[in-house]
Amino acid sequence: MKKHSEATSVIDFKKLLISCPAFKENDFIPARYTCDGKNINPPLAIDHIPEETKSLAIIMDDPDAPVGTWVHWVVWNIPVTHHIKEDHVPGKEGKNDFLRHHYGGPCPPSGTHRYFFKVYALDTILDIPDNADKAGLEKAMSGHITGFGELIALYKRKN
Repeated sequence: MKKHSEATSVIDFKKLLISCPAFKENDFIPARYTCDGKNINPPLAIDHIPEETKSLAIIMDDPDAPVGTWVHWVVWNIPVTHHIKEDHVPGKEGKNDFLRHHYGGPCPPSGTHRYFFKVYALDTILDIPDNADKAGLEKAMSGHITGFGELIALYKRKN
């Protein structure tokens, strides 16, 4: 995957393959992983991790939120692994848009929303403050991303 940076240089990323045993790409997230259930993170499988990877990071967000993209989970310094366990803190959790330092599951106010589980392979261990948010994590990751992949899922509350 190639991405143009602000300096218009081209950076080569390896494509990570992200999947979940609990739901398929573009399928509905089971309620157990949402505010209507246990509100715990789902398990994730990560394949094609580049050899030079020193840590992983995850950002989960909802671009369909009425106030703009809503951040549900920010995690960094995850040891290199192919499996993130259900209901498990795999690394250092930053601040999400619920102003909490842990996973906040889907809880859309209306309609069906998309949720992006973005996984980054990094060539370093990050040294950022505990209260870092998505923007802080993205800034710290800049220039250190060796791989990227995402899993998109849907959720609609049963009202």
